[in-house]
Amino acid sequence: MTDDPSTKYWYNLKTGEVEQGYVSPSVDRAGPFETAEEASHALERLAENSRKWAEEEESENN
Repeated sequence: MTDDPSTKYWYNLKTGEVEQGYVSPSVDRAGPFETAEEASHALERLAENSRKWAEEEESENN
């Protein structure tokens, strides 16, 4: 396993495809992910993170 992000997997937000390495412009990529399987679930992970952050922010403000 390498820490080099250029060899990891990315989710292309524009096409919905999983890519390995820097195939698309950075504005179109989410990641990096260790596996193609993880990258294929990027939107679910992003939605879950957003939900958690919103809950944390709300609890900090109350």
